[in-house]
Amino acid sequence: MYSWKKYFVVQSDYQHWANEVLFSSLDHLQPDVIGSAQGLFFNSVHHTADHMLVVSQLWLARLQGTNLSVNFKSINNPDWRELKLALRRETRKLQAWLEAQPPEFFDMQVDFVDSEGKARSMWVRDVLTHLNTHYAHHRGQISTVATRLGAPCPEMDFVYYRREMERLLSEMKQAAAPEVTAPEEEA
Repeated sequence: MYSWKKYFVVQSDYQHWANEVLFSSLDHLQPDVIGSAQGLFFNSVHHTADHMLVVSQLWLARLQGTNLSVNFKSINNPDWRELKLALRRETRKLQAWLEAQPPEFFDMQVDFVDSEGKARSMWVRDVLTHLNTHYAHHRGQISTVATRLGAPCPEMDFVYYRREMERLLSEMKQAAAPEVTAPEEEA
């Protein structure tokens, strides 16, 4: 039986995988381009990726019942390499935290104060759906800019993630299978 918990744990793993595909594409660009104005909502690739991290931290805090004050207008993680590492850690942190939650957590509501100071309530599964689509939305913006600037087009679709996971699982099964050898022929 598939559950909300299993679904969102897989989605968290996918977010990490898709970010890695995006980072691999961005690694083909000159470092100064990452921070340059590109006409995105958050202007640069760097600021947009920083926004992805900050929003992930914000929603995890809300899910955990705490309040986090964030500033979307400035870059919170100015070093690009450190930002990529922090985003990697954050997606894995969310995944591990979701794995530790009881299945009934995903049928609950979370109460929080939004960025404008208003009290809100949302279903946990809606919060997680928002977070996942938020990642996809901004990765799409960044990949468009990266491709326009000459980086390879990152194939980040969920179906590619599933295919890669199936391939890795198959390789693991093959590696774990006992080696069958033909019996030696008698001379």
